[in-house]
Amino acid sequence: MTPAPLSERLSDPRGPLFFPVTAYGQGGSLDLDVYRTHVSRGVAAGAAAVFACCGTGEFHALLPEEFEACVRVAVEAAGGRVPVVAGAGYGTALAVRYAHLAEAAGADGLLAMPPYLVLAGQEGLLRHYREVAAATALPVVVYQRDNAVFTPRTVVELARTEGITGLKDGLGDLDLMQRIISAVRTEAPGDFLYFNGLPTAEQTQLAYHALGVTLYSSAVFCFAPEIALAYHRALSLGDTATVRRLLDGFYRPFVELRDQGRGYAVSLVKAGVRLRGLDVGEVRPPLHEPAEQHVKQLAQLIERGYALLEEDA
Repeated sequence: MTPAPLSERLSDPRGPLFFPVTAYGQGGSLDLDVYRTHVSRGVAAGAAAVFACCGTGEFHALLPEEFEACVRVAVEAAGGRVPVVAGAGYGTALAVRYAHLAEAAGADGLLAMPPYLVLAGQEGLLRHYREVAAATALPVVVYQRDNAVFTPRTVVELARTEGITGLKDGLGDLDLMQRIISAVRTEAPGDFLYFNGLPTAEQTQLAYHALGVTLYSSAVFCFAPEIALAYHRALSLGDTATVRRLLDGFYRPFVELRDQGRGYAVSLVKAGVRLRGLDVGEVRPPLHEPAEQHVKQLAQLIERGYALLEEDA
């Protein structure tokens, strides 16, 4: 754990946010050595933060002891250079348990994912996240998506809650996000963080950037950090030509390939990491591996992406 507040450390992101995949070895057991290498390489490449054991890291498939081991290794690999945020989810009691495990492992914050399955009202959601925040000293980022969608009024109440420091949006309703940002700015001013958490967030980051949202998750960073960093740098500098070239030549085709299979937002990313020479194993059920032809297309697309960088150079 590092002393500076999470909001302060992420106020001026130097790169995209890194959501490492979880490495498995023979028989599907954790391979913490490979995981350490994966995280270390990402931090060295220029990630602004490590989000361990979240969606891309197959939080849903990890036992509590596996989760704690991965978070601990991520913290060690980051070495205080960037903050490490850990996932937490399921019902309130289990989310609190994962929060305690993450805190014990040295994490700098939590990404609180939607409660498992239930369709709760705003009052129940607010109570859930407040109980998670009250149970730990770690700052909590609330993840909006699926069955956890908030009104602007609820987000104002979240922003007023001690320990809740931000909102990650995986819904993609820009009208709602604009109203949320406006409401928090006027009714609960402070250093509240906003994240674009849509799959392959680079595809939508131009729109989020216009709302003032500069933080975003990058699955591509897992297997092609140079491409992800080039996009991040171009967007930060207002280099529209490079942004468009990478969107048209790499990111849009990648999204179209990702959409060829359910769960590809994780399994295709893992295949990309393997293609780049690090054997992180396969995904655990209920996810499945991408089709062979899709992995071949991914390999060609990665080559095309790096060729675009050479053209820029």
